[in-house]
Amino acid sequence: MTPADQQTARQSPLLARLGPPVQDKLLDGAVVLTAETGQTLFLQDDPAAAVFILLDGWVKLYRVAPSGAEAVVSVMTRGRSFGEAVALKGGIYPVSAEAITPARLLRLDGVRLRHLLESDATLATSMLAATYVHLQQLVEQVEHLKARSGVQRVAEFLLDLAAGDGACTVALPYNKTLIAGRLGMKPESLSRAFARLRQHGVRIEAAVAHIDDIEALRELAAEDPAKPWLR
Repeated sequence: MTPADQQTARQSPLLARLGPPVQDKLLDGAVVLTAETGQTLFLQDDPAAAVFILLDGWVKLYRVAPSGAEAVVSVMTRGRSFGEAVALKGGIYPVSAEAITPARLLRLDGVRLRHLLESDATLATSMLAATYVHLQQLVEQVEHLKARSGVQRVAEFLLDLAAGDGACTVALPYNKTLIAGRLGMKPESLSRAFARLRQHGVRIEAAVAHIDDIEALRELAAEDPAKPWLR
């Protein structure tokens, strides 16, 4: 594990609330894994044997309905952890996990974590905090799906990728089909949203978004979606 890996893991929601001695105890024996694009990390209903912290790349969490349709639950990037709640109770994974870019992950053994949890109340509090972060993100995701137009959801997605103010260019981190799934849209709806964003200074060229004015895009994302021109 490199010093950069150590820093990423220690700053993750899973470990950030813990003191260095407890962090050291948790990271002792952790294994760094590499995954290629499209590689499955675990499947829905597999025994939850480990907790993962993403060191680099992107991973999607998804469920498959009895009809075979795939629902994207979340897309994870550097510093995010997943699998805590079920691994700590020895349950099964409620979702599948797949690398959508080349990725590096830190694997923490679930059995070892459960033993540490039984002997350290501080660690238990940290795990609860990490689980709360995931719950909060899911609540925000539902709110965006219910209270934001498709154009606004795409605008917020681009804002999350952008840095600073003024004009900027951002690379789309994964394909447009997955972006649509993450935002609760059909691919054709995403294409229409990209087209409508042109009038707000956003141009999509292949896997790159050119944004003329970050502040104007923020204002669009914050607009009342009940306005007729956003419907």
